[in-house]
Amino acid sequence: MISDGILYVSLVAPLITKYFGARNTTVLSALFGVFGLALMSQATGPISLSLGVLACGICTGLMMPALTSAMQALVDRSIHGRVSSVMNAGTSIGVALSVPAVLFLVGAWRHAYLSFTFLAIIGVMLAWYLIPSVSRITPSNAAPPPKITGQQWLRLLKLSLFAFAMGFIASAYWTFGPDLVTNLGSLSSGQSGWLWLAVGIAGLGGAIISDLADRNNPAITHALMLMMLATSLTLLAASPSQIYLAVFSALVFGLAYMSSTGLYLMTGIRLLSGRLSIGPVLPFIACALGQAVGSPVIGFLVSEFGYADSFSIFAATGILITLLSPLYPRHIEHDIEMPEEETGLQAAFDYQLQDEDGEPLETGSEETDEGDNPEAVKSV
Repeated sequence: MISDGILYVSLVAPLITKYFGARNTTVLSALFGVFGLALMSQATGPISLSLGVLACGICTGLMMPALTSAMQALVDRSIHGRVSSVMNAGTSIGVALSVPAVLFLVGAWRHAYLSFTFLAIIGVMLAWYLIPSVSRITPSNAAPPPKITGQQWLRLLKLSLFAFAMGFIASAYWTFGPDLVTNLGSLSSGQSGWLWLAVGIAGLGGAIISDLADRNNPAITHALMLMMLATSLTLLAASPSQIYLAVFSALVFGLAYMSSTGLYLMTGIRLLSGRLSIGPVLPFIACALGQAVGSPVIGFLVSEFGYADSFSIFAATGILITLLSPLYPRHIEHDIEMPEEETGLQAAFDYQLQDEDGEPLETGSEETDEGDNPEAVKSV
């Protein structure tokens, strides 16, 4: 259900951010998180628990567009790529930091969710004081984004299909990974918490790999990440009673998942220059939809065939999708030989503002209505 919340809200999140501003949208997102966590901590049945999970899904769907808007207003364009990579991998830090609650509050899940609620309240206050209620002014000497061509739509569709497939495959680990090691491998709930610590730590590597992919070959990188996802599922299903092997599988999964999402982010930005509300958003929605569809499917398979066979089926699906990776969309500029300085995530952000010749608008050359300040902003 979290995936459903992300899906529906992500469709309108850029529009909400545009009209309400980065600060108000971030605070609204954090308030949904507070409400959802508080509701889950006091849940008395499946309905109240589901509503809490849905509220947390809405929080996730709203947060990233709001933070991206704040980044564009506050951070110099020359480091947008670096900051975006850190933001994308930041989820891994949260996953890793949640492990102490799993380890020390085993059997006291209400207290765990209540403690997360208080942390979310602190997040609301920090968002109010640290996030600006501004939106960046488009420089007057920047050319409007070109009309989206049929070729671009086709490539964006292929990217979204790959993102859907990755989300579908990853749903098995997200949904039933800990259950597999506790039910099939007879590990304790406390030991299963180490899986999420491993996922969080390894996910930080996604900030690097997604950028390197653009400098080398995105299709090959994508194939490697899907094979790593399949490997993580196979390792967990093969030896669920071996805690060290299970943790290693979580390391592989965390690195593969965060690297894949970072790669989709970068490719979406590349495919539609000047349209950050479309390019990276659609594959993100497709990934969330894949998880939403995959969760009930893996649940049905587990009930019918057991954990090991179900995870093996999803791993085999990942291998089949890997064979299609040569079809992974290359952005238009990759059809010709690109200089080294025009590759990587930062270069993708540089092309979001272009001059009339289609070249990146250099930092410091922007002309705005607010004077000579290249980073001029307006209040929302």
